[in-house]
Amino acid sequence: MVPGGRAWVDLADPRATRDLVRESAPDIVVNAAAYTTVDKAEAEGELARRINAEAPGLLGDLLHRRGVPMVHYSTDFVFSGSAERPYREDDAPRPLNLYGETKLRGEQSLMAAGANAVILRTSWVYGVRSSNFLRTVLRLFDERTELRIVDDQIGTPT
Repeated sequence: MVPGGRAWVDLADPRATRDLVRESAPDIVVNAAAYTTVDKAEAEGELARRINAEAPGLLGDLLHRRGVPMVHYSTDFVFSGSAERPYREDDAPRPLNLYGETKLRGEQSLMAAGANAVILRTSWVYGVRSSNFLRTVLRLFDERTELRIVDDQIGTPT
């Protein structure tokens, strides 16, 4: 197993991505990497495109040539958010921002490469490390006596 992360490869750099795949000779790839700062993606659109839209297609092509399967994490931001029921995988995507657009293009480029891939569209990702909604709320509970949080969103924590 070869752990990933920014220390291992810069997905904005196609050469580095090619080198990592060649040198590691993986049996399977789980790609959970992304440019995930939704609001900042608008200002850093080119970087978000390279990482979210182009890198999955490159990985898909490299892995397809080697017969290596891939699990790719995407997002519910590929949808508009206006549905009154949970989204299904066959619902038409309608991203509302550059982040969602780049993630959708990444899915499309991955599949266009002929990759043997599974795409998982997650939402509200949280964990014990990094910045996420759950950790932010827990921190705010310690700092404040009252919290004001948006209540117009529905999601499934992952």
